[in-house]
Amino acid sequence: MQTTRLNGFLRARRALVRPEAHGIPAGERRTPGLRREEVALLAGVSTDYYVRLEQGREQHPSAQVLRALAGALLLEDEEAAYLRALADPPRAAGGGSRPAREYAGPHLVSLLDAWAGTPALVYGRYLDLLAVNSLGEALFDWLGDDTSLITAMFLNPAARDFYHDWPRIAQGCVAALRAANPAPDDRRLQELVGELCVRSDDFARMWARHEVRAKSAATKRFHHHAVGDLTLGFETFSVNSAPGQHLVVYRAEPGSAAEDSLALLARTTVPPAGPAPGAGTAPAAARGAGPRPGGTPAGPPASDDTEGHAPHELP
Repeated sequence: MQTTRLNGFLRARRALVRPEAHGIPAGERRTPGLRREEVALLAGVSTDYYVRLEQGREQHPSAQVLRALAGALLLEDEEAAYLRALADPPRAAGGGSRPAREYAGPHLVSLLDAWAGTPALVYGRYLDLLAVNSLGEALFDWLGDDTSLITAMFLNPAARDFYHDWPRIAQGCVAALRAANPAPDDRRLQELVGELCVRSDDFARMWARHEVRAKSAATKRFHHHAVGDLTLGFETFSVNSAPGQHLVVYRAEPGSAAEDSLALLARTTVPPAGPAPGAGTAPAAARGAGPRPGGTPAGPPASDDTEGHAPHELP
């Protein structure tokens, strides 16, 4: 049997479908989910053909078959799009070489800096932290010098203290990482997933579920060591000028305890604004998000004629 991302996805998703969802009696089953012949019947293909798909001996199903499989496996729109990408995968930039390093553009960094009372950050395709404003840095100070959000989620013990619902948040990060990277020859993704599977049993188990879900909008509960518990809503925006990058903005409900906690965090940890531009000191936006805790320089100043700016040095 050939192992491909397509047949791995089909097997994993078949195991997640409850037979009752299709009106099929569950009965006695050796493994969870649908049987292969049941998926084939629901999708209108022969059992032999579907078995070849799961075994990797058939790797190019038609668009009609993919639509039928998406229905049989009860895939959401985003998951169905990922299935289509696996059947006709995009090629990673550079034909399997390490992709170019991602940067947050200077205008985006300036936008973050303008939101002094709102935690905000930008992350890239591999969930690398590309930019964060001062209040966002104070909120996520448990990261220390780590700029890989996905690595910190599984390898930094502080993450489990910070997120009240760590399993749900962690699974969401894994699903977002998969959704953003369907190319089978992506060397950076292969190395990242390989390392995390070896070092974290939780990541390996969650990655094996083959869930696909980009981050959108939701509510998260945090525990910050300085201000206690906070419940914050967030919205995720795609950065059209840099495909694959996302802007996340957090917000507390007006009049809530979380709003008071954010204000306290801002007063106690966010440095005051410097002199106005032109008074001898570069504005905060031009310096990106400021230095990392411990005094690590944020990186070179950004200007309008630069290609981008990485406030945090990536690993």
